[in-house]
Amino acid sequence: MNTDRRRVLKSLAGLTALASAPSAVLAQPAVHLEGFSFEPQLLLAGSELHLNGTGVRQVAWFKGYVAAMYLAGPAHSAAKVVAMKGPKRLQLGMLQNVPAAEFTKALRKGLMRNVTSAELEGLGARVEHFANLVDGVGKVRRGDIVDLDYEPARGLVFSLNGTLRGDPIPGDDLYAGLLRAFVGDRPYDDKMKAGLLGHAG
Repeated sequence: MNTDRRRVLKSLAGLTALASAPSAVLAQPAVHLEGFSFEPQLLLAGSELHLNGTGVRQVAWFKGYVAAMYLAGPAHSAAKVVAMKGPKRLQLGMLQNVPAAEFTKALRKGLMRNVTSAELEGLGARVEHFANLVDGVGKVRRGDIVDLDYEPARGLVFSLNGTLRGDPIPGDDLYAGLLRAFVGDRPYDDKMKAGLLGHAG
């Protein structure tokens, strides 16, 4: 068999395999939102995560950031998001230049509105540790990417533009509180919550 014929047969075999592959296996397009692109899948701590939804944090006309939530499987309620095992990621794409202190202020407010007093007391020192890491950034700028990851063996992992900021903070309860601030009963933004839970039209 000559070389050209081998190449043709190899190409046909590849096309046949692609055509017979389940649609879930075929590459899905990235989601584009306010100039940011969110891939449909990513790897975190050795696990494949899937984009559950995206949303925009907005107050009146002011848009602060876009958010994406990655989970091991689909979840359309806060209870399921929090209960789901394995790694998770909240990814934020900044739409404004903002002092980092604004984020720590929002963090505390979001936790206070979505966890009990007893839970908040148990989180106290770790919340302050996380707030200090965020404050240490000084300012986040338009175009920055913030990753708030949960890795079961390490806890909350905070990265800015792919660079780790400080040590991981242990405890799934801290990350659960953070998730509730985004998708709980009293979230930062109701429309953003709907988008992250895959309910946005």
